[in-house]
Amino acid sequence: MQFAILAVMAIFFLPASVGAPAHAQVTTSAPAAATPAADDEPSSRKVASAKEATQSMTVSMTSYNAVAGQTDGDPHTTASGARSNPEVVAARSQDLGAELPFGTVIKVERSQSDTPNCKFSKVEHLIGYRVIADTMASRWTKKIDVLFDQTDTVKVNGLEMNPSRALGVCGTVTVTVVGHVDIKDIPATQGELAAMFGEPTLAMR
Repeated sequence: MQFAILAVMAIFFLPASVGAPAHAQVTTSAPAAATPAADDEPSSRKVASAKEATQSMTVSMTSYNAVAGQTDGDPHTTASGARSNPEVVAARSQDLGAELPFGTVIKVERSQSDTPNCKFSKVEHLIGYRVIADTMASRWTKKIDVLFDQTDTVKVNGLEMNPSRALGVCGTVTVTVVGHVDIKDIPATQGELAAMFGEPTLAMR
């Protein structure tokens, strides 16, 4: 009888954690949110990585120089407010604003051979990766416009000419979105822009 009484008392006074592993912690409160490691914090420049951006589209392409007559207002400032850097800046037609907002980093490719109106291969080494930082007049649609240095030249059929003139008008190019950057902090060089997204630097002249 005494043994039975002791057994009943033991049942009522057992600790709540009986049956749990020795290292387990019993709690009724919600677990605290995990604090991200420093490496998980997004860069102040880089908004999206190449792995997150897979959008591609087919558009036509022209080019321009940052000079009066080819731009509106101040030729040294783009529509986004960024500096007109011919190494990394490109413009897009207004109808592509949703797909290519300012700060979008793109890679431009063309599989077709050159034509009399489009000599893409002559300037391909100057295009590399580009940041959409400018826009075009409303009359243009489905088009990008790459900024080239007005003092630069390439050789076409033995003649030296500005890359913008050499390129001409390409009716079909493929634009692939690589990622996005802060429009206020655009990299100044192709190497830096490519490195931000883990991409190999395209062959530059």
